[in-house]
Amino acid sequence: MPLVRIDTLRAGPERLAAIGRAVHDALRETIGIPPDDRFQILRDHDGTSGALRYDDYLGVHRDDGIAYIAITLRSGRTPAQKQALFRRIAELAQAYADTEPRNVFVVLTENESADWSLGEGLAQYLDAPGT
Repeated sequence: MPLVRIDTLRAGPERLAAIGRAVHDALRETIGIPPDDRFQILRDHDGTSGALRYDDYLGVHRDDGIAYIAITLRSGRTPAQKQALFRRIAELAQAYADTEPRNVFVVLTENESADWSLGEGLAQYLDAPGT
């Protein structure tokens, strides 16, 4: 049950949707989330009323093609799974949205089952056996 937020700068609706599809497909391929487990917040900033800031930290030259991708998910993935996820997101963002891998900025935030309510005011992961 990841929650994904993607922020872009003047990407347009098609490119933004393609990046969202890339992230979802990468999550499915690398960590096995179900096909219908898609919860995404997609936001394209116009540079005036909303902007993104970046520099060349760690020698990675970023430009206005940047996509900030924040993924919140339950803990339990290994460092190797996380690295595979990062790689696959970058590959698919390039293939689907022509976003250069250097402009794919991903951060994962992990939490526990008790931290999720998927609606109805319930903590479904605590209430359902085997989740």
